[in-house]
Amino acid sequence: MHVQTVDYRSNDAPGHFVTSLRETGFAVLVNHPLPTALIGDIYRDWLDFFNGEAKQDYRFDPERQDGWFSTAVSETAKGSSIRDLKEFYHVFTWGRIPTELRDNALAYQEVASTLAAELLGWIEQCLPAEVTAGLSEPLSGMITASPNNLLRVLRYPPLSGDEAPGSLRAAAHEDINLITLLPAANAPGLEVRDRQGNWHAVSCEPGTMVVNVGDMLQEATAGWLPSTSHRVTNPTGEDARQSRISLPLFLHPRSEVVLSERHTADSYLNERLRELGIKK
Repeated sequence: MHVQTVDYRSNDAPGHFVTSLRETGFAVLVNHPLPTALIGDIYRDWLDFFNGEAKQDYRFDPERQDGWFSTAVSETAKGSSIRDLKEFYHVFTWGRIPTELRDNALAYQEVASTLAAELLGWIEQCLPAEVTAGLSEPLSGMITASPNNLLRVLRYPPLSGDEAPGSLRAAAHEDINLITLLPAANAPGLEVRDRQGNWHAVSCEPGTMVVNVGDMLQEATAGWLPSTSHRVTNPTGEDARQSRISLPLFLHPRSEVVLSERHTADSYLNERLRELGIKK
């Protein structure tokens, strides 16, 4: 499996980017416009938050799906019976955000959402005519004014050695949304599975950004773009005693957007949240 590393500034970036998504479900961007200093500040400040007690005041709301999800209520990947070894915070523009963390989180979400709309435009340019004809509206328009775009701040805690057998920081799964933007985490661990079932590490070099196709985009393109299984593995040695922080932005359409004859964005999302065990 060859996940392409694409220079965002190059003239042929859109074609290489979409080719990589088409072949692997993933692409890595370099020289992208996301502010690395801001990302570093967010990682530092949110790690302090996760290590403190203030998070107890922001426990997640099962209906709104905003706030802090502890390791006890973390996701269980579809097909797995063991919860992931992670805690996370859901940042929505309309949701609860700790005051001292709010400005940086929303500033990042705004610039990353702008880039995401551009990348969806790249995808639109490269879709075959028959796939484009099947879309209910242009891809970039699906996220315009969407209240569902989700910035998730993820913390994978240090490993204690008492974890359940077979548990992973994030078990094999596919994302629900259209595309995910993931700046380089503070530690490696992300892997993607090829069509033969083999796992491959994805670049975690500082300044890189991973983009992957979600199930909603696979649904909207009738499978032309694949939503590929990926996971976060458990580190060993000294690395196992360190937290891992990552910052995925999940681009979700407006709830009423029609993805296919089977699903709107809302029906698809609620079906998957129930499968993950975080909504009844």
